[in-house]
Amino acid sequence: MCGIVRRLSVVLAATLAAQLAVGELAAQDASYSLQRVISVALENNRDLRTAQLGLLTADQQVREAWGSLFPTIDANMGYQRNLAIQEAFLPAIIFDPDAQPGDLIPVKFGADNNWSAWLYVTQPIFDAGAFIGVGTAGRFQELQREVVRGQAQQVASRVRRTYYQALLAHEEVRVTEESVGRTEETLRETEGLYRAGLASSYDVLRLEVRLANLRPNLRRAQNMALAAERDLSVELGMSEVTPIRVAGRLYEVNLASADANEGENRELLRLVGLRNALDASFESLYELAQTMRSDLRQAQLNYELQDARVKHERTSRYPRLNAFFNYGIIAQEQGSPNFFGESENQRTTSAVVGLTLEIPVFEGFQRSARIEQRELEREQARVQLDLLKQQTANQIQTALEALQEARERAEAQGDAVAEARRGYEIVTAQYLAGVSSQLELTEGEVLLRESEFAYAQAVYDYLIAQADLDDAVGVVPLVDVPGSVEPVTSVSE
Repeated sequence: MCGIVRRLSVVLAATLAAQLAVGELAAQDASYSLQRVISVALENNRDLRTAQLGLLTADQQVREAWGSLFPTIDANMGYQRNLAIQEAFLPAIIFDPDAQPGDLIPVKFGADNNWSAWLYVTQPIFDAGAFIGVGTAGRFQELQREVVRGQAQQVASRVRRTYYQALLAHEEVRVTEESVGRTEETLRETEGLYRAGLASSYDVLRLEVRLANLRPNLRRAQNMALAAERDLSVELGMSEVTPIRVAGRLYEVNLASADANEGENRELLRLVGLRNALDASFESLYELAQTMRSDLRQAQLNYELQDARVKHERTSRYPRLNAFFNYGIIAQEQGSPNFFGESENQRTTSAVVGLTLEIPVFEGFQRSARIEQRELEREQARVQLDLLKQQTANQIQTALEALQEARERAEAQGDAVAEARRGYEIVTAQYLAGVSSQLELTEGEVLLRESEFAYAQAVYDYLIAQADLDDAVGVVPLVDVPGSVEPVTSVSE
């Protein structure tokens, strides 16, 4: 009991600390790094706390299984007051030789007060089910421990993706804001040219229409950014849904070299489970997944658990041998009750020691039916494990391809941004010199914004693909370190 209280105290203390951290996180007006947000989520997420409580339950089940190997000790005490003592009729000739053979005489058996106290001790000597049960409970404990790790991985990965989505939403806000600002500036310049007779009223009208279309787009982008930040607060387990400001700028991220980035952008590339993933082969990643991927480990542990349950069910056919010791005190007295009487003549004791052997003979085919059920459940676990292995291989390959494609697309889009920016500078200078039209200027500005957002989208896709690959292999930042998890024994084919 003390162990349970101690474990729950740890969980509650961690929960309180996490809530205080979240309160501080929401109270300050600042941007927060990806690492800090994931750390708070791992401490405060409700799903993860539920899984941790499930592990505490599994710990107690292991204790319960071990308890079946220890002796059981029971004691009871009883008191009975006879309001009318039972009588039995005996032949009178027993007490009076001169009595007639058919005469009966009533005889009372017992006393007004009856006391009893018994102590029962039972020690299992051979019980195959108890020994197998300990191993089964241990397998379940390992499975629950892996469930906690898997839940932590899911929390960290969801936070990563939500954080990236918020960054992309802010990128759309930035691009739209710059488009609005540049259009407003161009409109003022065009209005000046119009007053000077160097631009037509149609040029002014076109810019006014474009500005009217951009402003609702800006509001929509801002709402999407706030929604992504609120989603992030939900993942953190905050009591109130409050937007969490994120740090980093996707359009400034240099994918070619993580060291070339600074601050939050550098952390975005370094906070990954697998470094230099594109340099690794599929075979090496798949081999790593056999050890690290949580759902695969859970499937393997579940198969072993089902196998242990089959063995446990089969032990119901085996005999059970127990040793026992019973000790009792019995007392009787007439008249007013006095606890266990006043003299030894009113009390007697009994002590028994022995062995009991229970041999299962026939149970109406129920036993064989239960064994067959456990074997079918084990086969289901094997089929699920085989399917998951195929899914793992497919997910790793898909994530690798997506990561490579996003990397190449980002490199191409980076060159496109540089060319679009240079083109916009040229057309702006020409427009101010009266060489280019307002339509060419607008097209140049649109091309620049589209190129910048396309680059940010490519960086976002790269980060998402990296998160997918980390999940597929089972190495999630702030949760796992490759090689830190004990390998699970593979199921023999």
